Amino acid sequence: MDVFLDTCISTLTQGLIYALLSCGIYITYKILDFPDLTVDGSFPLGAAVTAVLLTRGVNPWLTLAVAMAVGAAAGLTTGLIHVRLKVRDLLAGIITMTALFSINLQIAGSNLNVERAMKTIFTSKLAMGLMGSSTLMLRKLVISAALVLVVKLLLDLYFRTKNGLLLRAVGDNDNVVTSLARDKGSVKILGLVIANALVALCGAVVCHEQRSFSATMGTGQMVFGLAAVIIGSTLFRRLGFVKGTTAAIVGSIVYKACIQLAITAGLPANLLKLITAALFLVILVAGSTKGRSKARA
Repeated sequence: MDVFLDTCISTLTQGLIYALLSCGIYITYKILDFPDLTVDGSFPLGAAVTAVLLTRGVNPWLTLAVAMAVGAAAGLTTGLIHVRLKVRDLLAGIITMTALFSINLQIAGSNLNVERAMKTIFTSKLAMGLMGSSTLMLRKLVISAALVLVVKLLLDLYFRTKNGLLLRAVGDNDNVVTSLARDKGSVKILGLVIANALVALCGAVVCHEQRSFSATMGTGQMVFGLAAVIIGSTLFRRLGFVKGTTAAIVGSIVYKACIQLAITAGLPANLLKLITAALFLVILVAGSTKGRSKARA
């Protein structure tokens, strides 16, 4: 029973942490309609910067802000390449992602581990002061949930502002933005900045949780985020009152649970990426089938 409970808590924690990634991809995929492959580079970028800062004794909470800043810079780069240099959206993301792979290697090498003596957000003075008597696993769950809740509330508030409404309009009908005398390119760049800041934040939290960085940890993150967003959108398709951020968070948790079930069933861990790709394919096919059925009805 204890093993089952630990597995559930661990899976929920992982789902919440990666929900930060899903919220970022929700902005690019659902709002901007922008296939941003920068994600596979900005995710490990946040982790690389965090790992280096932690090994140098920097305040663990400060590393989150720094990770978001460098992630925002990555999104800004993709946005400028696409908007100012007129490069197609997909290619702009690929260019930035490719460049970030080398940058990440320069920052932290191919692998970097954070020693147990170094404090993370889960073992910081703040965390220990608030939940000192609790287990590390429970602290990870509570802190991850708190971070996701803060991000969700801030995003929901932002989407209600004038800039947030313009951001939504860029993806739906960019002519509306132009008619309001606003530069649609600048609005799109802002969306990419926010999205990749969240993705890098996710990479930073993963680094805190695993106490390590790997140059290949960004591989497949775009697929995971897209799958989580699509799962959430499908689950709440008929519930218009459910916000997109909520759907993305729930989708992340469900997707992590599916992967955990596959591993528990006996599938080897080294097939994790294959499992992820297969689940994504199933989700896409199921979603398109439902769409066709609804259209015929």
